[in-house]
Amino acid sequence: MIDNLDNAISQFLPELLDLRRHLHAHPELSGHEYQTAALVAGELRKYGWHVEEAIGGTGVVGNLGNQDGPIVGLRVDMDALPIEEKTGLEYSSVQEGVMHACGHDLHACIGLGVARLIALENDLSVGVRVIFQPAEEIAKGANWMRSDGATKGMHALFGVHSLPDLPVGKIGIKSGIFTAAAGQLDIEILGEEGHGARPHEAVDSIWIAAKVISGLQEAISRRLDALNPVVISFGKITGGSAFNIIAQRVKLLGTVRCLDPELYERLPSWIEKNVQNIASTYGARAVVKFRSIAPSVNNDEKLTNLLVKCSESCIGEENIVFLNKPSLGAEDFAFLLQDVPGTMFRLGVAGDNGCAPLHNGYFALNESSLEIGIKILSKTIFTWMQNHTGTNNKEL
Repeated sequence: MIDNLDNAISQFLPELLDLRRHLHAHPELSGHEYQTAALVAGELRKYGWHVEEAIGGTGVVGNLGNQDGPIVGLRVDMDALPIEEKTGLEYSSVQEGVMHACGHDLHACIGLGVARLIALENDLSVGVRVIFQPAEEIAKGANWMRSDGATKGMHALFGVHSLPDLPVGKIGIKSGIFTAAAGQLDIEILGEEGHGARPHEAVDSIWIAAKVISGLQEAISRRLDALNPVVISFGKITGGSAFNIIAQRVKLLGTVRCLDPELYERLPSWIEKNVQNIASTYGARAVVKFRSIAPSVNNDEKLTNLLVKCSESCIGEENIVFLNKPSLGAEDFAFLLQDVPGTMFRLGVAGDNGCAPLHNGYFALNESSLEIGIKILSKTIFTWMQNHTGTNNKEL
């Protein structure tokens, strides 16, 4: 393993910071990361990696070392969001209405930094794989890459995501359930239109939709175990045609979040039953559709412990925050963990003046977090490789 990670990183950090600013200024939406992928592939080849492009659409996979033995991997994401940037940075997005408001430009450069350090090793007896994933924001890219074999033969996988709630220099770690399972909920209320002056002659779908929204929240608090939280939030309501016409139909679009895997499996039928009961009580019909977006990220205990140990040597025990609660946000890293054990941690990115939340037009992370992310992940991957040198697949 490299004797002095700090010194090695300092040799290329300025170049990598410039590259991160370029990516920030040129964001690309999910599934359209063509220029980002080309840049990543070019950098990896420059470092000496064996590169596969167009994996899962616009994904990039780099391989190095003995791919017939134990393989350790790092996954980072690359896509941006349909958000107008408001930071005023010199390197703000040049793409109108598109912004790296979730730190994926940082993640991609952390991946390149780790790849650059690993390439300095002369003799890799185990395999290393870096996965640059598209379309995380729509929770599809991980499965696209799985279908193209990105996780084939892997034995451990690490991941990282920025966290504006933590100051730069600190990280958040949690074993076990790390993020919520998430789903999309579509509800259509079908009533009968009529004159707004005589609502008793119609079946008011807008009024019934309001009953559904409030009724689901009430049912959660009184019919489900409060120790297993469930969040249902509606983000879009459409319906009606004129101010004086009782609406015949209303469509609700929302999201469902849950931390308990077993409860999550039961939620679609539970929601269906409650919505149908409310709708039928007032003479309407309902069409309920539930689409699962991503399962929970379940961090492997052994790999998380390894990450903790390596992080302590990099930034000190006092800078590791053990997260008591998982996040209700979703992360399609979870799909990759269906094939290989892995763990993900939160990287603090807030500067002295704080940091705006993720998915916000004012989100501006502190770039000092780039070096910390590279150092922790490199140390962890190098240590994993040392622990598995001389082993074979049957012994793992």
